Amino acid sequence: MFSRFDTMPACQLTISAHVNSVCRSAYYQLCQLRPVVSSLSADAARTIVQAFVSSRLDYCNSLMYGVAYGLMQRLQAVQNAAARLVTGTRMRDHIIPVLRQLHWLPVCQRVNFKLAVLVFKALHGLAPCYLVDDCQW
Repeated sequence: MFSRFDTMPACQLTISAHVNSVCRSAYYQLCQLRPVVSSLSADAARTIVQAFVSSRLDYCNSLMYGVAYGLMQRLQAVQNAAARLVTGTRMRDHIIPVLRQLHWLPVCQRVNFKLAVLVFKALHGLAPCYLVDDCQW
């Protein structure tokens, strides 16, 4: 078993291992932030959660395009927990209005958006040369 400071051997680099790692570290950060959030303003709480949790969800998320539904749902559950922490929403309340209120795209849509922006930049010559060469009209 690896500690959280060890790196995985190359033979175990899989999307599911990456999702497990992201979920584990994001839930750890949420547990650390839970006692602090109540003493912060709504904007400060949102900023801190975005810095510590949303950044983990967004890191390398373009690789998540087309992965299994179950893996995406695990990442979505992390985002839902972060939104509930920021807004104080109960577990039985629907999460979509909360995500809209926070202006957070669901994880699957975040992946699609990131890829769309990358392709747009590549098609308009704003991306690195190796991407521009691979994307033609």
